[in-house]
Amino acid sequence: MKKSLIMILAAMMVLSFALAGCGAGSDADDNGAVEENGEDPIRVGLVLSTGGLGDQSFNDAAFRGLEQAEEELGIEFDYYEPEDSAEDETALRHYAEQDFDLVIGVGFQMQDTLKEVAEDMDHINFAIVDGGYDEIPENVATLNFAQHEGSFLAGALAALVTEVDTIGFMGGVEGALIGQFEAGFVQGAKHVNPDVDVDIRYVGDFGDIDRGRETARGQVERGADVIYHAAGGSGMGLFEVAEDEEIYAIGVDSNQNMVAPGYVIASMLKRVDTAVYGITEAVLNGEFQGGTNYVFDLADDGVGLTSLTDLDIEEQDAADAEVITQDELEAIEEMKQSVTAEHADKIEELKQQIISGEIVVDME
Repeated sequence: MKKSLIMILAAMMVLSFALAGCGAGSDADDNGAVEENGEDPIRVGLVLSTGGLGDQSFNDAAFRGLEQAEEELGIEFDYYEPEDSAEDETALRHYAEQDFDLVIGVGFQMQDTLKEVAEDMDHINFAIVDGGYDEIPENVATLNFAQHEGSFLAGALAALVTEVDTIGFMGGVEGALIGQFEAGFVQGAKHVNPDVDVDIRYVGDFGDIDRGRETARGQVERGADVIYHAAGGSGMGLFEVAEDEEIYAIGVDSNQNMVAPGYVIASMLKRVDTAVYGITEAVLNGEFQGGTNYVFDLADDGVGLTSLTDLDIEEQDAADAEVITQDELEAIEEMKQSVTAEHADKIEELKQQIISGEIVVDME
């Protein structure tokens, strides 16, 4: 069953999180969240994927969604950053046993654990980002994305930009979900250039920058001059290599164009923040529908590429907040004008063909 929670959100903030240590924490201020109608605000517990905050990817995006919900909806939230996936069950049960109104898990690696906890605590609402079940429990909502569609556009862009007809895909951990990124990327690249060679490598981890760096460097040695990653925090290693070797990278999940200004030609966005905000609002409004798979795709801007022609608001906000310098902002703008702007019409054409069904993107 496909539903759309929110079509478009207002501008998203770009933040760089500096956190000491791991463990549970709260983003609520000393006064707590706003109370409405004299009732206590709803509470949301967020269990992040390994790698935690600062991945500038899906963990940070989920966190942004709850920050926005805290500010705009008056909810309270708490979060936990597991050092290892073995901690997931304890964290999920903690929030459920504390009668949180909604417990959210981030990442497909948590889906079996979350289902087990949800079945034991069937009076609590749960949601999982990137989860999939043959039969969704009645108190669980799965939040999924057509990452294969967005990755098709990333592959097409890579094939249009490469000067040597060799590009790379760097995944985190092999599996069905990351396989959808890979399949879409390869199909998009081959669609615009059947002769392009795609070097496919997996890091084996979502939070190992060193291994990500080694993987990307190996792809460059094999000739790739544009590399797309779907590797979570491990992808930070790719951006280091892009700068060192002066090749191009494509980011994922969040706008990562600011990580290596001028070397990241685009990012394939997964609106995890939109999904998290939307399911939180549904609980607040008494509209939570367990047993439902919410899908966010190209048609409702649930996935897509950052602008190929103009500065995105996140990029300008990063400069305003001095996360990047003005020179780095100008490097991003110059890269768009000199590298990707000429391909914007083609990418938009492909997007519309996917939306209309003229192009069907494979998921594997």
